[in-house]
This record gives sequence, C-alpha cells and structure tokens, in this order.
Amino acid sequence: MSSPVSTFSFPTTILFGAGAADELPKELARRGVLRPLLVTDAGLARTPVFERISKLIPGAVVYSGVEPNPTERNVLDGVATYRQSGCDGIVGLGGGSPLDAAKAIRLKITHEAPLAEYDDLIDGGNRISSNLPVYIAVATTSGTGSEVSRSAVITIEKTNRKTVIFSPYLIPSLALGDPELTMHMPPHITAGTGMDAFTHNVEAYLAKGYHPVCDAVALQGAKLAWRNLPLVMDAPQDTEARGEMMMASMMGAIAFQKGLGAVHSLAHPLSSDCGMHHGTSNAVLLPVVLEFNREAAGGRMDDLSELFGGGDPAARVRELNRRLGIKPRLRDWGVTEEILPKLADKAAQDGCHQLNPRPCTREDLLALYREAW
Repeated sequence: MSSPVSTFSFPTTILFGAGAADELPKELARRGVLRPLLVTDAGLARTPVFERISKLIPGAVVYSGVEPNPTERNVLDGVATYRQSGCDGIVGLGGGSPLDAAKAIRLKITHEAPLAEYDDLIDGGNRISSNLPVYIAVATTSGTGSEVSRSAVITIEKTNRKTVIFSPYLIPSLALGDPELTMHMPPHITAGTGMDAFTHNVEAYLAKGYHPVCDAVALQGAKLAWRNLPLVMDAPQDTEARGEMMMASMMGAIAFQKGLGAVHSLAHPLSSDCGMHHGTSNAVLLPVVLEFNREAAGGRMDDLSELFGGGDPAARVRELNRRLGIKPRLRDWGVTEEILPKLADKAAQDGCHQLNPRPCTREDLLALYREAW
C-alpha cells in the first residue's frame, strides 16, 4: 500500500432505537446539565415532536430562531440567548439546520473569533479546541446525519456562502437516534432528506482518498437508503424502515469524513442563493454528476451498479427520483437560467469538489448546472 498516512476516527456515542429520546433527561443529568438551551426551528416548535421533547426537559430555554439554511446571525442570536439565560449545555432538536446551528452556537460559546475564521477551506478547524459545552443532538429527520458528524454548514453573512466548519471537537457529546421522531415528516421532506442521506453515502464512496473503513460504511449506508427510502414513502409508519433510514443517514455522515464531491459544491449555492432544499438539490444533481464521473470513478461505478440491481447508476438514480416524486430539473424548482453563472462562481469556491473523482473547473461546474437545468 503506497497511500499516505491517514487518520481514522469514529468516536460518536449513539443511543439508537425506538424510544431512545426518552433517555434525554437521564443523559443530561449524567453530564451535569441543569439548564440546557434547546435549539430548534420555528416549524418544528409547533409540532407534537417538539412537545414530546420539551416535556422531557421542562427546565430548558428554547431558541427556535434557526432558519432552513442556518446563518451566522442565527448562531449569534443563539449564543446571546444561551448567555443571557444562564444555560449550561445544549440540546439540538430537528434536521440538519438546527443541529448544525447548535454545533456552531456551542463553538461560539467558548471561541471568540468570527465564524468565517473557522472555515475548513482555510484550515480553520485547527483553531478549534476541546473546551466546548455539552451538546446532545436529537435528530427528527433522516438526512444530514449532523447528529454524528464533525461538521457544521453555516451561511456567513459577509460572503453569503455556505461555509463548512469541520473539527472532531464538534461531534456531539451524544446522539439520540429515535426513528419514532421521524414519523411526522411529510412525504416531500421524507424524500428530500432521504436523498440527502443517499447522496452522502454515494459521494463519500466515490470521493478520492484512502479510507476503506468509510468506503465500507458508505456502501452499506447507500444500500440501506436504496432499499428503505421507497418503503417509508409507501408506508410512512413503518418503524423498521424508518430506523433503517435513520441509520443510513448516520452512516452517510460518518462516511463523509472521507470527503464528498461535486454534487455538494453545486448544491450549497442552490440553498444559499435560491432557497432550494439541500437534499432535493442533491437528488436533482446526483445523476448529472454520476455521468460526469463515470470514467474517472472506474470500478466504483460498477459497485454502485451492482448495489442498485444493475444498469447505469445515473439512470437508476433518476428512476428513484421519479418514484419519490422529485421533479428532475432545476427549472422545476424555480431556479432561473440567468443565475447559473453566479452559482458556478460560488460552487467553484466550495471545497467539496476538491475530492470529486474527476477534477472540476468553474466551467465544468457551470456545464453541470446547465445539464441539470
């Protein structure tokens, strides 16, 4: 083996299974947290899921100001609430947006530099230390896997660019994976978040670099999503399939410590500039990028073909999107052709494509947008 020295690390502690969320009070008490900041979004704060969790921790201070694509302002407002309320720990409740915002709030409690200075593109993770408050992540979707990952994606005000903050110290103190909490999701959210989890696994497997542990996790995670996402669309109350999707989501986030690819560089500006749901963006872009990567990915494309039951991987993903009711073109989601060059500029600045199996220029990324449009 002639590969360079690599770092392999899977330290996330996970409580997984139906009813796992009921362990939250005990787990906070074990860690000495008496007054947590409960970070969520306004939509979830109106649901029975929020009511269930908030009843478990009546002493929590609620911060529900997280936007669908969390911003630097959301983070700073959360930090202010934490300090003003005398909180001593954090609980994140929701999908990737509240969970990522909670990570960034946690960071800013003890780290004074502007968020932009922790950007992974400038090795900002080297500035992050271990002196962070307790953070328990409670996922209500099966998508980002933020509850087990070491990254947070926040839109920085100055650049209006989705910025990845990455450090092992950002991993939550504990992840509670309770598939019962995902039963509330409407079909379009189940589909979009599910395709986010699926894309994480597929892109991580195709990403450049030596990481056989992540490769194995990614293949199994992709397999779980491929099999179970249609099942939860057909039978939303199928607890077993919901659990398999939640596991696929966590496996994708574990696997993408290896890296992602062009799909995510293309998807990030669609959220920050066009308001498009991140997982839905991934779903639309994945077939186009798979075609772009076909020759460069070599035998790994054959592995995906086998996993999908044969055939061209890009074509099979398009079939899955149709089954899930995801419209296939960016124009179907309100993206205008005129904005594509601006999006390509931002995609080129995004670090995810650096590990794409086929190198991407700004012109390549623009061509991919146009192919998807």
